[in-house]
Amino acid sequence: MEWIATMQKALIYIEEHLKEDINYEDVAKNVYTSSYEFHRAFCFLTGMTPNTYIRKRRLSLAGKEIVETDSKIADIAVKYGYETPESFTKAFTRFHGVAPKMARKNSSKLALFNPLVIKITLEGGKSMDYRIVQTEEQKFIALVRSFQTEITNDDENSDIPDFWGECFDKKLVEPLRDLRPAGKKDLYGLCSPAKESEDTFEYGIGVILNHETVKFDVAEMEKRGYRIWIVKAGTYAVFDCIGEDSNCISDTWTKFYKEFLPQMGYETVGETDYEIYFEKGRKDRFCELWIPVIKK
Repeated sequence: MEWIATMQKALIYIEEHLKEDINYEDVAKNVYTSSYEFHRAFCFLTGMTPNTYIRKRRLSLAGKEIVETDSKIADIAVKYGYETPESFTKAFTRFHGVAPKMARKNSSKLALFNPLVIKITLEGGKSMDYRIVQTEEQKFIALVRSFQTEITNDDENSDIPDFWGECFDKKLVEPLRDLRPAGKKDLYGLCSPAKESEDTFEYGIGVILNHETVKFDVAEMEKRGYRIWIVKAGTYAVFDCIGEDSNCISDTWTKFYKEFLPQMGYETVGETDYEIYFEKGRKDRFCELWIPVIKK
């Protein structure tokens, strides 16, 4: 249950440093994990980004001070990380539904956002359907783009779906599919963890390279914007994402952190994870999710 214990430590650290200039990267360092892995685990375990959680806790405490003390609103704004009264008022109003001055003047009802407590309930002897696969080194050719780590599990962000849409609209996927034989033109969504001290990760859309792949000029493909992506040999936990849209991928990641890891004796590894979108597959399966793991 390492990730559960890590999240609990992170929540305690956040609570003790809410009045300081901290973000998810600071929290990750304190619990000795990469900012990328911490951000992703936090998102799927709590349903929100770490920075969103920090912001909501600060605004909740700020609201309490507004109605219970005579402190200047400008001072409260600075105390909870806002550079100007105007930015504080805008955030406070969006969160509480009333401006700070009106909240103090009218003793308005405010939104309460309590500290999170992570609890895991174990039910039955099996958490979810999965299979463990040992892979050799794999090679892909893909269109690759960098994305901000903070977009992970952000319901309002559509950068990666937009990337897929752009690749299809501009017919950039077809040259990849043309390299594969009929019936095996599966597409891969490759996700590489952020490097140390970086706040971005790479996501690629590609096809696998193996003995069935049509021979091609690598240099020419690279000139056209495609790139060779190498995935190290490793152990993968594989799950079916059942659903009609990409929401089922987030649901599967959430179950992975909440159900699979606490029960099955594995840990995450900072290597490439990927989705497989089969050319010919089951109607109820949106994709297959491959997550790199190691046995504890």
